[in-house]
Amino acid sequence: MKRFLLYTVISLMLFGIFGWINFFPKIITLPILNPEDIDPNLIDTASVLRNHDHRIPDFKFQNQENRTITQDEFRNKIYVANFFFTTCPSICPTLIKHTKLIQNEFIDDDDILLISHTVYPEHDSVQVLYNFAEFNGINSEKWHLVTGKKDDIYELSRKGYFAISYNPSRGKDAFIHTENVVLIDKERRIRGIYTGTKLHETNRLIEDIYTLRKEYMRNSL
Repeated sequence: MKRFLLYTVISLMLFGIFGWINFFPKIITLPILNPEDIDPNLIDTASVLRNHDHRIPDFKFQNQENRTITQDEFRNKIYVANFFFTTCPSICPTLIKHTKLIQNEFIDDDDILLISHTVYPEHDSVQVLYNFAEFNGINSEKWHLVTGKKDDIYELSRKGYFAISYNPSRGKDAFIHTENVVLIDKERRIRGIYTGTKLHETNRLIEDIYTLRKEYMRNSL
């Protein structure tokens, strides 16, 4: 009898513990991606392989409103970065359409920004970017289309965002054309890399932004 009562008490205790645990939602956090966590084909190993605390480097570009955009624009912000050019007939229209879904989802959230770097700055002047933004319904306060020195853009793509396949034989001036979209946190760390031309990947990115926001909310308590 005593043994039966003991088993009953233990069973109730275990039921209560597991019920209490299941009462709370599972806490999900995004990984912090460093070079060793990313596809080796995207890494310029000579430059960044030893960096185990990777942060997006400083930068300075002009946006579609002819405003200077630096890393300070994204201080304490979550942001999404990608690369495009305005005359691209292949992947860019889909990439821009999907990026606009992110813009619209977070249009009233000041903590979320977007930046698209032209990889064809010889053509994509500030005026061209302005016209492109107007045509595509891009909100200039939320989403920065930026141009600048070609070397600076390409260097940032290769060694900052790891947004292209690295092929030393093509040289540092090889034309960049990528569909990768990168999620950056408030500490300028990479938290995800996505295929921007695929709708399900864009939806996953949107969900990951919500997850990252919740992470910051928990940490602020």
